[in-house]
Amino acid sequence: MDVLQNDAVTARGFALFDSPIGRCGIAWSDRGVAGLQLPEAREALTRARLLRRFLGVRETAPPTEIERALASIAALFRGEAASLDDVVLDMEGVPAFDQRVYEVARTIPPGSTLSYGEIAARLGEPGSARAVGQALGKNPFAIVVPCHRVLAAGGKMGGFSANGGIVTKRRLLSIEGALTSDQLPLFDGDGTFGFDPSAAVDQLRAVDSALGRLIESVGPLRLELKRAPSLFGALAEAIVYQQLHGRAAEAIYARLCGLYPRAHDGPTAEQILRTSDARLRSAGLSRAKALSLRDLAEKARDGQIPTLTEAHGMADGALVERLTEVRGIGRWTVEMLLIFRLGRPDVLPSDDYGIRKGFAIAFKTRDMPSRADVDRRGTRWTPYRTVASWYLWRAAERAAE
Repeated sequence: MDVLQNDAVTARGFALFDSPIGRCGIAWSDRGVAGLQLPEAREALTRARLLRRFLGVRETAPPTEIERALASIAALFRGEAASLDDVVLDMEGVPAFDQRVYEVARTIPPGSTLSYGEIAARLGEPGSARAVGQALGKNPFAIVVPCHRVLAAGGKMGGFSANGGIVTKRRLLSIEGALTSDQLPLFDGDGTFGFDPSAAVDQLRAVDSALGRLIESVGPLRLELKRAPSLFGALAEAIVYQQLHGRAAEAIYARLCGLYPRAHDGPTAEQILRTSDARLRSAGLSRAKALSLRDLAEKARDGQIPTLTEAHGMADGALVERLTEVRGIGRWTVEMLLIFRLGRPDVLPSDDYGIRKGFAIAFKTRDMPSRADVDRRGTRWTPYRTVASWYLWRAAERAAE
């Protein structure tokens, strides 16, 4: 799914675009879409990959038909009933068998999957499953030809040659709502958890009997991920919501988004930088939050804020260190992002009041525990401190009812 170059195709231009899995690329010729590129680890690498695939191509504004294709792709990622059937692909130089495979793959609707063998059967060549896999492995039209919806026998994930491998494939399937037999449970969020929740709960019960009693009392883990259109977008929303009650923060964030009618997933860094402080304040932002948003936008423009793809490859500590350089972003904000946006398994926000309150209830301490107390006991919960945190929050919530 990642050809380096198709010598038969001369691309007229290319552009990068945002998606829930990072910054993707699209190239086009006079005959249609010449190729799509899923994100590399960094935006510069995605651009370089396109330049290698299509020698001499230049980055430029997409023509109308490519803009329409990008709009349909964006709608698909938002969970809307969007179709990519009318996106014209430049198949010049693509082998005839591969073209037939891609045509069948394009009939798989979002949220559904087929196996390599099932595609081979639909082609009338039931013994060609391996050849089908090879054709999809060099698919130059990722997303439009949804090779991520094609699995190995028995519902196994199979391979995926894009950056991130099977993790990227899982995230694409998660966004579309597909569930395969060997996947970890999927949630309404940006992607899948990188761990098995049932195994995490079982281990926590085994290593801490008192926590186990809390788990038994609360019931099944219902931790959900919240979809993040981009790391910038998630942090911008977090800044708005800081130190405000839910409804007030929601209203202010809605007014901020209302300043940019086409910003379906929230404002971009470029939009924030083009907006005056007075106009940002008109949405209800405090002066401090307007300054924080501007600092975040400046750092994103300068490449200091990682993309979602880059973030998924970074350790928790590295993300905390990088993101707390933004004005108004503290450790707690990044920890919430790690848990509820990125689904990291081993995060314990030990300064959080709800965590400490839940700890006091679960372990029957007379005084509120210190951060050191929480961290000390939390060592036995590794590598599933995120799950332990969720149960401590539930304990605090139930006590407040």
